[in-house]
Formats: sequence, C-alpha cells, structure tokens
Amino acid sequence: MKSTGITRQLDSAGRIVLPKELRKMLDLKENRDYLEIFVQDECIVLKKYSSACVFCGSVENVIDFGGKKVCRECAANLFNASMK
Repeated sequence: MKSTGITRQLDSAGRIVLPKELRKMLDLKENRDYLEIFVQDECIVLKKYSSACVFCGSVENVIDFGGKKVCRECAANLFNASMK
C-alpha cells in the first residue's frame, strides 16, 4: 500500500468524504459505484466493488478467477484459446 498523504476527520455519524482526486483516479461514480470494505491487521482497506466480467461487462454467471470477475463464457473462451 502506498500513502496518499491525505487525511480526513470522521463526522459525528462516522462518515468520511473521499477526495475528488481519489474518486477520479478510481473512476468512482456518484450513486452508481460501491466500495468493498476490508480489514487487514490494523488497516481499513476500501476497494471499488465490481460484480461484472472484466472482459465483456456481463453480470450473468460471473465467477471469481484469480481475484478478477469473469463470466463463464469468457472463461471458456480463455480456456479454449489457451489450448490452441
């Protein structure tokens, strides 16, 4: 992990605002994107959530493959291409 040097104070409801620069860098869209929240040791890690295939964008029959979301059709295409 690399530090951004950005700090934010929690409000009374426990919320923080992500700086515009970070939202732009991660292509986070207001009222559309979700963040996954992880805890690692004493760190809170935020990750852009994606449930769609990284190749075709389909949300049907998506599986986790090596930490990436891939639909079964693209996975089959990858497998077939690797066998040639």
